Amino acid sequence: MALLYSVRQVKAHSNSASCWVTLNNKVYDVSSFVSDHPGGEELILNQAGNDITDLMKDELSHLHSEGAYEMMDEFLIGYLNTTTTTASTNKELKNRAKTPKSGADTIVATDYYDDNDGHFQPTDLATEKKKKFLDLTRPLFWQLWTSDYSKAFYLEQVHIPRHIPGSARIFGSPYLEVLTKTPWYIIPVFWLPVVVYNLTQSLNLGLGVDKVITHFLAGVVLWSLLEYMLHRLVRSVIAEPQGYAMLAGAYFGYILYDMTHYYLHHANVFKSHFREMKTYHLAHHYKNFQGGYGITSKVWDRVFNTELKL
Repeated sequence: MALLYSVRQVKAHSNSASCWVTLNNKVYDVSSFVSDHPGGEELILNQAGNDITDLMKDELSHLHSEGAYEMMDEFLIGYLNTTTTTASTNKELKNRAKTPKSGADTIVATDYYDDNDGHFQPTDLATEKKKKFLDLTRPLFWQLWTSDYSKAFYLEQVHIPRHIPGSARIFGSPYLEVLTKTPWYIIPVFWLPVVVYNLTQSLNLGLGVDKVITHFLAGVVLWSLLEYMLHRLVRSVIAEPQGYAMLAGAYFGYILYDMTHYYLHHANVFKSHFREMKTYHLAHHYKNFQGGYGITSKVWDRVFNTELKL
C-alpha cells in the first residue's frame, strides 16, 4: 500500500524546511535536496508545493537528464489523490492515516491506493532503489570489494546522480569510519604552516620580496592548472624547486581549491562568483562529468575547451 495526498496537502509543504513537489502524479519530499540542487535552491523553492512535470522536460528553461528522473525515486513518498485513484481505493484503509516523513506539521495522508489498482505501477516505498548497484544506505567498501561489476557498468553507474542526506558511510566499523572524515578547518591548519615555511625558506635563500611574490602567484596559477589536470586525468605533477615560493603558492592554491570544493558542496554560498561556480560544479556531477573540471574558476576549462555551457 502507498500513501495518497491531495493537492492541498502538497501545497502546504512549500518552504525549505518541508518542500514537496509532484511529478507525473507522484508526490516527492525533496526537502533534503533543496540546498544541493545543481541549479540553486531558488529554482526548486520557486516550485515548492507545485507540479514540476512540464518544467522537468522543458528544454528552454531547465532540461533534466534521465539520471535526474531516476534520482527522484529516492524522494518518493506517495501519489497524488486524483479522481482516478480515489475511485479504486480500498475504503477500509481510508481511516489509517500516517504522518509523512517531513513531520513539519499535522497534515496526513487522506488515503491509500490498492496495490492491485491497474492505474498505477506501484513502488515499494520502504525498499525502493534496491537495484544491482551499491546501496548507499549501507557501508560501501565491502559492497564494492565483493562486487563483480564490469568496468563499463561501474563507470556508467557512478556517473548517475544519486542523493542521500549527509555522507555515505565507507566502513562498517566506527573505528575505521572516523578515519574517513576530516573537518574542513584541518586543511588550512595543516597546510598554512607549510606555506609559511616555504615562503620563509625562499627569503632565507636570498630571493627578493618582489620575486617571492611573483613566484608565489605563479604557484597559485600552477595549482589552478594542477586542479584542472588532477580532476580530469587523476594524475599529480610536482613542481621543481626554483623557489620554495612557487611551491608555497601551489600549496596555497590547493588550500583555496579544497576550501572552495567543500564550500560549494556544503554551504549556502555567496551569490558573487560562488553561486555561479556551485551551479557549474554541480552540473559537472549531475549533467556532464566529461566537462567542467575547474573548481575555483573556469579558466582552464576555457583553455582546454571543456567549459560547460549552462
